[in-house]
Amino acid sequence: MFIEQPPRIFRWFYPHALWRIDRHRKVVYLTFDDGPIPEATPFILDVLDRFDAKATFFMVGDNAVKYPHLLQEVLRRGHRIGNHTYNHISGARHTSWTYLANIKKANDVLHSNLFRPPHGWIGMVQYRVLRYIGIKVVMWDVVTRDYSRLLTADDVLNNVKRYTRQGSIITFHDSQKSIDKLKHALPEALAWLKQQGYEFGVIE
Repeated sequence: MFIEQPPRIFRWFYPHALWRIDRHRKVVYLTFDDGPIPEATPFILDVLDRFDAKATFFMVGDNAVKYPHLLQEVLRRGHRIGNHTYNHISGARHTSWTYLANIKKANDVLHSNLFRPPHGWIGMVQYRVLRYIGIKVVMWDVVTRDYSRLLTADDVLNNVKRYTRQGSIITFHDSQKSIDKLKHALPEALAWLKQQGYEFGVIE
């Protein structure tokens, strides 16, 4: 549960980051990390269309440069995009200068005021600088772990069912590690969410 739904004490480290939105409304916020890539993004977009759902795609800048048509297709279909660094680097392994420069390089392509740190970790200096320049750090309330080799598609689906609550920011991954599981889990998850009466919101 520590991974799938971070405890309150973990959220205290980044009090101004976005973990959950409006717990008083039956709305969830779908997010997809790591894309865009041709092996996964078109399938995800088609599933979202089928359920009339919008999402926020936290893109790796290098992927957006390689596949600009997918970046444009995400926007054309009415979704939002966010920054996930240019090279999917960790704040824990790089100096603040290197990390922030990598974020800026991605934003020269993505032009977004939303940022999600790869692996969910960002240093306090990095975090404060982003906040100072008006970048909103978006974490999650539910991470499906669709990237894990230890989980099946049904496990991913069950994580959605078990941990989702009103206002949850739900994280899937737009990646080769995840796509085989998402082919089953994503449409089933969206169908279940609709059956439970959830609406799909977009992070503003």
